Amino acid sequence: MDLLVIALYMAGMIGIGWYAKTRARTQADFLVAGRRLGPVLYAGTLAALVMGGGATLGGIGLGYQHGLSGVWLVFSMSAGVALISLVLAPLINRLRVYTVSQMLELRYGEMGTVVSGIVMLAYTLMIAVTSTIAYGAIFSVLFDIEKVPAILIGSSVVILYSVLGGMWSITFTDIVQFVLKTLGMFFILLPMALYSAGGFAGLQARLPPEAFDWTAIGAGKIFTYVVLYVPTMVIGQDLWQRVFTARSDSVARWAGLAAAGYGFAYGIAGALIGMAAKVLLPGLEGRDQVYTEIVRHVLPVGLAGLVVAGALSAIMSTSSGALIATATVAKEDVHGRRRDGAGDQHDEVRHSRIYIVIFGVVMAVIACLLQDVIAGLTIASDILVGGLMVAVLGGMVWRRATARGAIASIFAGVAGTLGTMAVLGDIYANLPIYIGLVASLTFFIGGSLFDAPTPAAVLARWDERVRVQSRPSGEETLSEGVDSLERARP
Repeated sequence: MDLLVIALYMAGMIGIGWYAKTRARTQADFLVAGRRLGPVLYAGTLAALVMGGGATLGGIGLGYQHGLSGVWLVFSMSAGVALISLVLAPLINRLRVYTVSQMLELRYGEMGTVVSGIVMLAYTLMIAVTSTIAYGAIFSVLFDIEKVPAILIGSSVVILYSVLGGMWSITFTDIVQFVLKTLGMFFILLPMALYSAGGFAGLQARLPPEAFDWTAIGAGKIFTYVVLYVPTMVIGQDLWQRVFTARSDSVARWAGLAAAGYGFAYGIAGALIGMAAKVLLPGLEGRDQVYTEIVRHVLPVGLAGLVVAGALSAIMSTSSGALIATATVAKEDVHGRRRDGAGDQHDEVRHSRIYIVIFGVVMAVIACLLQDVIAGLTIASDILVGGLMVAVLGGMVWRRATARGAIASIFAGVAGTLGTMAVLGDIYANLPIYIGLVASLTFFIGGSLFDAPTPAAVLARWDERVRVQSRPSGEETLSEGVDSLERARP
């Protein structure tokens, strides 16, 4: 029965992708859902992206290990969503671009789009790979098969529905996945786990006092989560690509805040489920197995399948979002987009589909070969924050910033982060990201001050784009977006 529920879920995802194919007629449709998502669709797809495998399996596992203080991983992610929604989302939405690197080009003029694109590509691809390994592990247990065929089964479903309808497929499947994970976490697993553990009184009676201390995990660990995951949410292409789908500034701001609020509640639910699992199953050694073990222990057949489908949906949301972000960055920034604005829309969509297939295969192959995914994800996140955060945020707040300053900051940030990591021999240390950020900021300020100011025409085009109000329909053709970048070039 559980396997039947999961099989129906997977078939449903493919069916939704086939339906969404009819909506993906233009490049804007395929990559950013036509820029016309309303508050319900926008909040649902954003929450589905952020509350993925790390927030679900990782959040419950941290609750098992540390009690209530295990919420800080998910809280940091949610804080990043709240920050980008309150401060940056309306601006991002008005820029009418497809990638973070295109925003940099719009702000600075002609610059190293490929350099920033490669940094972002490494990050989004590792997010996709990590998620692929996570749902592959679940499939391996469910179907009693080896790791490689399990990964191939799951990745085939993700690639298929992503390539059919692009962001429309991902949006519609995200809404289904949002409903499933909400039902599974809040209305099935949480009450059943608490009931089986004797309620809150049972938790208090059988767990040590530090399990109820919000800071028991340690100030250092909390600070690490905040420093790493808040900026990652703020400048990550996977999150920006969701922001691009909002039909207006108000949707981007307020529906984004609603998604952040959902994330905070999700973190608390995960920690409580983990605490209940500690009471019921005290002998578990690895935190990654806590979710599947508590589901098996407290839920009957059928409901267990629905809740596992909810976990799969959380992970597959992150995987599909990261996959289309990777394909978009590769096509628009690294390989180079069309500059003449005359490309046929059907050809553009077809090219985007090809990129999704290519990087979907790369994603699956790396997932089959890679073992220490946390190490790879940590490196990718450090490079992203150390390399791009100063150039992105600095360009928004400092008009004297220049293209050469931004490029210098990217190289200095990446070199400082990786160099410090190599010297320390510890990829989990906090110092590399601090050194990377200091180096990035130093070269950003110095390079900009020693460079000629950004041409007035570039800043005028940036100001015009920032001031303009989003179109109610959210529609923009590819040629309009390309032409605007052309006009921004000196």
